[in-house]
Amino acid sequence: MSGCGVTSLVFAAFTARDFTSVSAPSAPSAPSAPDTVMTPQERRSSASLALIFALRMLGLFLVLPVFALEARKYPGGDDAALVGMAMGIYGLTQGILQIPFGVASDKFGRKPVMVVGLLIFAAGSAIAAWALTLHWLVAGRALQGAGAISAAVTALLADQTRDVVRTKAMALVGASIGLMFALSLVLSPLLASFIGLHGLFAMTSALALGGIAVVIWWVPPEPEKQVDQARGGLLSVLRHPALLRLDFGVFVLHAVQLSMWVALPAMLVQAGLQRDQHWQVYLPAVLASFFVMGATLFPLEKKGYLRAVFLSAIALIALVQLALWALAHTVEGVWPMALVLFVFFCGFNVLEASQPSLASRVAPASSRGAALGVYNTLQSLGFFAGGAVGGWLVKSAGVPTLFLASTVAMLAWLGVAWGMDAPAPKTGLKAG
Repeated sequence: MSGCGVTSLVFAAFTARDFTSVSAPSAPSAPSAPDTVMTPQERRSSASLALIFALRMLGLFLVLPVFALEARKYPGGDDAALVGMAMGIYGLTQGILQIPFGVASDKFGRKPVMVVGLLIFAAGSAIAAWALTLHWLVAGRALQGAGAISAAVTALLADQTRDVVRTKAMALVGASIGLMFALSLVLSPLLASFIGLHGLFAMTSALALGGIAVVIWWVPPEPEKQVDQARGGLLSVLRHPALLRLDFGVFVLHAVQLSMWVALPAMLVQAGLQRDQHWQVYLPAVLASFFVMGATLFPLEKKGYLRAVFLSAIALIALVQLALWALAHTVEGVWPMALVLFVFFCGFNVLEASQPSLASRVAPASSRGAALGVYNTLQSLGFFAGGAVGGWLVKSAGVPTLFLASTVAMLAWLGVAWGMDAPAPKTGLKAG
């Protein structure tokens, strides 16, 4: 594929230097399975936690494609600023509470925090389903975001998987989210025409309650923490150079991702594809990119080339932004846009799988929840910044300027990430 060809060219530029180990000596290999093959419990943990993400994100994604149009039907729906607040308040409250939920999961356990967070998310969804005015809709969306369990879920997945299979586990979570996004683009308009926004929020609440059942009855028990394990703290996480690099990276990645979608729908329409047909570009691009990720990331990581793949993916997305800058001047049909989006998802999925895996490896085990709380906070703030700054750039300077700014942001991340090292993977599970 052409995306793979670009990847191989960029990859060749970085193979001179690979990740070096900065960790303690590796633990003995797990006797029950080869190093790079998941054990039955790791497969169960990965599948169950990916399902929790999928149930939660499907509810969120189903709402987004129709939210702005449906919200106009509420009293006060002619207030564009209030509609925007109802859309964005979820990300703000989630960003604020990721760190407290992550720290709480270090102290009280991952699964109790996940159950509480899903209950809050379900309650917020129920309020949004009941809402008769836009102000109540804002309140429901804010409470939805308060159920910020991403750090706890990711930390539990790190607790229950060995380093050598961690990227595969994180990739499964990322794939579940990507599939829910693609599925929502197809289902959302159809469902909204039958049950409306109220029904979509009610469905979201039901999906969250289903997630609680998965936590209680399917997710494996948490590993027992070692009695003599020292407790980490938030300050140690905020002073960790490798974690700060990853935090910067996840902020840039999701700011660029969301800012792209400020301009892409209009560009696709300009290219001749109607809005209700955009899924015909998104869905194949997302699905095909999963195959590329599986064929490149995992084999190359196994051979010790994770750093090269990581930097290549960053550079690839920078090249995508330059290509979009060129297309913004003269869109020459749907196929060039589809190809560029396919290449984008190839790089994006690699980074979505490898970044949280690396964060969980370099974080102290006793502060893993706090570390991933900070990581997920920067991810949420990246979404917020991408939407706000992206919209401002398109309005004040035009679409080409948006993609130039995104290119600069990706190159800045490449510079920050260049000096990264990653810990050598351990084959045994540690209490965490």
